[in-house]
Amino acid sequence: MRAAYKAMQIASGSLELVERQTPAPKANEVLIAVEACGVCGADPSDIDRADPTLKPPRVPGHEVVGRIVALGENTPSIWKIGQRVGVGRLGGHCNECGECRRGRFNLCRNQPTVGSTCDGGYAEMMIARATGLISIPDELSSQEAAPILCAGIATFNALKKSGAEAGDTVAILGIGGLGHMALQYARKMGLRVVAVGRGEDIAAEAMTLGAHRYIDANKEDAAGVLNTMGGAKAILTTTADSAAVAAIMPALAPEGRLVVLGVGKDPLPVSTGYLVGAERGIIGSITGSPFENEKTLDFSVLTGVRPMIETMPLELAAEAVQKMRSGDVKFRIVLTMGDQPNAHQ
Repeated sequence: MRAAYKAMQIASGSLELVERQTPAPKANEVLIAVEACGVCGADPSDIDRADPTLKPPRVPGHEVVGRIVALGENTPSIWKIGQRVGVGRLGGHCNECGECRRGRFNLCRNQPTVGSTCDGGYAEMMIARATGLISIPDELSSQEAAPILCAGIATFNALKKSGAEAGDTVAILGIGGLGHMALQYARKMGLRVVAVGRGEDIAAEAMTLGAHRYIDANKEDAAGVLNTMGGAKAILTTTADSAAVAAIMPALAPEGRLVVLGVGKDPLPVSTGYLVGAERGIIGSITGSPFENEKTLDFSVLTGVRPMIETMPLELAAEAVQKMRSGDVKFRIVLTMGDQPNAHQ
């Protein structure tokens, strides 16, 4: 095994390339040789909010795929040296808290947030909790699988929680890193899919990705159009723009559900009478457990759902993050680490 590895660590709100000593995994941990790491819309926030006093500085990135190169003590026998695994935003449940005892591992209060409270995958090596590991299907490349571990699981689980069934109308608000996955999953689930975005430049791609109808919110009243279609059984919002979310909420059909994925600073204005009168609901949805992540990966393989990505080398991580900040990405950037499968040799 190599004695040192490259990592992009946070330095004064930006990223710097450094070399670190290869660590040894502790009990119930593994060491992963990273092959690919997606750049998520949450990464810029992690970089901006990182603790400047932390030593060594934090390494961001939470859409990680690589191979196990070392096992800590008491690691479950299902994990083997050389096995390809992934790690998402949730870094591994504790198996002790009340939520874990209920089997709600994604709601564990004692698990690290990868790339924020523990080091992530903008690096050639990464330590991960065994409880956070996800098995990667052979049919997916590491670059394809990486965004599914966050954007994929987030939208796949949100659609399952939405209450919509095959034949129902579902609106996807925001066609970006999350939205472009939601369109594909919704179509493959047999839903009537309406994409809501701003501008005609995204219309053709939205239709190709699975939308039956595209609404340009710059030119059309999205809520009005949806109501002429009978309303939406569910609306998935991937945007942090609370005003845009509030504007489309009148399109919810009776017993419809708004599922919030985009996190913004501003409160969401909603009339309690609007909720009570037709038994509408608003819920939040957070990624998912490793088991749910594996179901998402398997569904992606079975139905041909893939993220649209562009790849960049680890050394250009700062440029990749800046491109993500600008919104000039269709629809996901994935950092690559070169030939990593033999890193343990």
